[in-house]
Amino acid sequence: MLASPEAIREVHGLTPTTLGDEILTSTTPLVLRGLAADWPMVRASLESDQAGDAYLRRYYQGATVGAMLGAPDSAGRFFYNEQLNGFNFQPVRAKLNAVLDEIQAKRDMHPAPTVYVGSTTIDTCLPGFRQHNDLDLGARDALASIWIGNRTRIAAHYDLPDNVAVVAGGRRRFTLFPPEQLPNLYIGPIDFTPAGQAISLVDFHQPDLDKFPRFAEAMRHAQSAELAPGDAIFIPSMWWHHIEALSPFNVLINYWWRQSPDYMDTPTTALMTAILTMRDLPPAQRKVWQDIFNHYIFEAGEETAAHIPPAARGALGPLTADGARALRALLLQRLNR
Repeated sequence: MLASPEAIREVHGLTPTTLGDEILTSTTPLVLRGLAADWPMVRASLESDQAGDAYLRRYYQGATVGAMLGAPDSAGRFFYNEQLNGFNFQPVRAKLNAVLDEIQAKRDMHPAPTVYVGSTTIDTCLPGFRQHNDLDLGARDALASIWIGNRTRIAAHYDLPDNVAVVAGGRRRFTLFPPEQLPNLYIGPIDFTPAGQAISLVDFHQPDLDKFPRFAEAMRHAQSAELAPGDAIFIPSMWWHHIEALSPFNVLINYWWRQSPDYMDTPTTALMTAILTMRDLPPAQRKVWQDIFNHYIFEAGEETAAHIPPAARGALGPLTADGARALRALLLQRLNR
């Protein structure tokens, strides 16, 4: 029998203007109950799904959005096909009002086709929306996105940025795992993914423990919460999260930001390059390169390059925007040989 997830720690009494560093630099997840309770969008969605839909349309000016359409038998789960060489949904480009029409037209169907608009920049899709529905994140240069759909299930995955996600309509269940649970979540391909991030292959509604036995251990470390309109969740960088939209009409607003400069590339690039250059080396050579990475990356300090004059340290010196561009050009030159 699988263990039940622990409740995610909750914080009450915060407002969109009182989020501070203690919250936004947390290394563990937090539920921020009622954070956006006063947003007009939240008040509209609490009145009815139709009122929430109408509120969104007030700001829509005709932009095309990316959407995913799943068949009724997918039960809302966006995933691979059986062979893992394709997907069980169809990506489309459509007008947002047409997507909203589709969600409303199918709301009473059981099971219904799944409709999902994912990670769409709010300022592009709904200009003016954030003037009345927003969070104050201080000096953080956050990307604000909107996610709209009916009953959906998004497989467990991680994101590099820190994340505050606000439920603006409907209800959602979040199940989170700390980063070290990677081996127990049975992650699929890293270079062929449904939406950019590698995902767990475990069906959380029907986990096959014969096929994925270590998932039972992952569940012993799981944390979960169900959020209503106005509630928010802080998901730290690299925490695995599985998200279920539980209502026939759901709206999520999220804010992503990184604790590193924009000119730094994603570490996934290093992972892919390491697979290309190191993974299949003889074991003794891989161990040497593990020590080299520890020396220059994971255990690096002031003494690592102290014996080299500062002006001659090159890539071993502090990384700057110009230095990042130079490194990227060097890598491209070497990879394109």
